Amino acid sequence: MKNQRREFLKKAGGSLALVSVGTGVAGSAAAKSILLKPDLKSQANDKIRIGLIGAGIIGHYDTDAALTIDGVELAAACDLYSGRLVYAKEKYGKDLFTTRDYREILARPHIDAVLVCTPDHWHQRIAIDAMKAGKHVYCEKPMVQRIEDGQAIIDTQKATGKVFQVGSQRASSVAVLEAKKVLQSGVIGDLTFVSAYCDRSTAMGAWNYSIPTDASPETVDFDTFLGYAPKIPFDATRFFRWRNYSDYGTGAAGDLIVHLLTTVHAITDSKGPNKIFSAGDLKYWKDGRDAYDVINALMTYPKTEQHDSFQVTTRVNLCDGEGKGEFGLKLVGTNGVITIGWNDFTVQTLKREAAPGFGGYDSYTSFSAEQKQEFQKWYVDKYGSEKGGGFTKNEAVKFEAPKGYDDRVDHMITFFNGVRTGSPILEDAEFGLRAAAPSLACNLSIAQEKPILWDPVGMKLV
Repeated sequence: MKNQRREFLKKAGGSLALVSVGTGVAGSAAAKSILLKPDLKSQANDKIRIGLIGAGIIGHYDTDAALTIDGVELAAACDLYSGRLVYAKEKYGKDLFTTRDYREILARPHIDAVLVCTPDHWHQRIAIDAMKAGKHVYCEKPMVQRIEDGQAIIDTQKATGKVFQVGSQRASSVAVLEAKKVLQSGVIGDLTFVSAYCDRSTAMGAWNYSIPTDASPETVDFDTFLGYAPKIPFDATRFFRWRNYSDYGTGAAGDLIVHLLTTVHAITDSKGPNKIFSAGDLKYWKDGRDAYDVINALMTYPKTEQHDSFQVTTRVNLCDGEGKGEFGLKLVGTNGVITIGWNDFTVQTLKREAAPGFGGYDSYTSFSAEQKQEFQKWYVDKYGSEKGGGFTKNEAVKFEAPKGYDDRVDHMITFFNGVRTGSPILEDAEFGLRAAAPSLACNLSIAQEKPILWDPVGMKLV
């Protein structure tokens, strides 16, 4: 077993040298990031002042992660609910500039970059306005609410030269990037298919967020929130639980499937599928929402210079009856499988014996006595043994990030290093659209009851 493991690590090019690392320095900045990625260090040679646009749940996650990076300062916050602006001052300092109008943040010359953490239907407009105003942009996923809106962000980024990164932190996860090395090493053989899933079991996981008791037309700028969505009277539920409604969000497809596809694309270097077929339903959360709470999709990835053809199945479920709330992917190859969690993975390989061998389902059992004798002699002469037709599993190898590791911090380091030094951004606007579009195509497939054809190179619906 030890020899098998040594051979595995040797073939993987040492990429698993940090397998089963300990939990030292837990909770420190090192444990959260550079302990596992010494080549990814924040280049803190100058101050970067950021503005937060959308101070909700994800807005705080992203801001808190950004502020762990040396030299990053929060200079302003914007939200359409006044209570969040009050809390922003309580949390980040009473002198923090706050506003309901994101354009006031873009007009402040000392702000270098913005975090766009708004409802999905505002992503494109704010991102484009920000880059045109000279700001670098970290935009939460999915990059756009409508597939056809993606190209405008790509064009604006190229025209302005500003750094643009989409906020699915899976693209910077050490587990994802190490799993990529394992796949490229060939130890699991040729990739045949990927099974990806995200199951949730709580009301919070299904976006039923708390609604403050003072929510009203006076404390919420509801008209601005609506944006290009249909105009309706004030509705606190739609404002604070916007993910439940297709007018403002993208449902489980844009919230969860995009994480799964980001992982697949980061590992395989794929530009995406060319066909998406999906089935969805509203099975449990019949609370007035119009977003599906269970979606299953099948996607076909064509052969490219980077990889052979493979298939991806995805499942997202907002009411998991097992109560586990699981997230994961299985990359299944001809000689093994990589099973990925959030910041860990296991590699299981196998050694196939000569086929067909004897017994089991082999047609050898239907031979005549004379044929059996002749075939057995031929087989032993050829393979040196009567054994065959099966396989032997090698010892599983596990990669596990240490306690306290936070892939969101690594994603922020990637973004701010790009701002400071121009270093590459993997999850740029093109990557963002190539992950978002097939995810959003799941909703289209359900609505149209047919497969959706997508051009992953030209980034357009066919």
